[in-house]
Amino acid sequence: MEATFAQFYTGVSVASVKLPTQPSAEVTFTGGVRPTIADIDFDLRVAYFLYPREIASSDIDYWEVAFRADKRIAESIRIAGGFAYSPNVSNTGAWSWYAAAGLGYDLPSGLLPYDIGVSFTGGAGYSWFGNQSQELGGFPLPAYLNWQFGVTFTRKMFNLDLRYYDTNLSKENCFVLTGDLNAAPGGSINPITNPEGLTSRWCNATFVAKVWFALN
Repeated sequence: MEATFAQFYTGVSVASVKLPTQPSAEVTFTGGVRPTIADIDFDLRVAYFLYPREIASSDIDYWEVAFRADKRIAESIRIAGGFAYSPNVSNTGAWSWYAAAGLGYDLPSGLLPYDIGVSFTGGAGYSWFGNQSQELGGFPLPAYLNWQFGVTFTRKMFNLDLRYYDTNLSKENCFVLTGDLNAAPGGSINPITNPEGLTSRWCNATFVAKVWFALN
């Protein structure tokens, strides 16, 4: 849910998650501003990620700041780019940076039935990290590339998005990044980051369908 007033907005979202600290959900609080300057749409936001009811002595709550710019370069084509930063991602002691860019194409309305909109979008991003705390090993979390593409259908207030996501993380680095409690042995051994050669499938390619509506 999100509420806006002029250029300002605040919101909250709740997602089910499967994480080693076993929280009941991921609750994300956001707030920011979306000005338009010289036909470029900007978005500057702060987000706090809360994980309630984690197992005893666990705390992976953290916050990040993010910046995004979006510009239409033709009637049907738009480009976007952005950065995000957290000083202590997932409370590991490691800072994180994320940079991404994307491209969108809106199908001309003359090719579509009345009141229907269709847009194709895709993008890629790169995440890199500082060193974790010494208690967690003191080494940097594995950097990785991610990408996604899909199609969004719109009719009045209703929206449907069908999207494919993937990363270049190996199954071994996926375990290092996520701490998957159901990780399986048999992977390549890294004496520093993964001495048991554990592997996780949490970072495999996935398909996501999302439905939402907007009340203006």
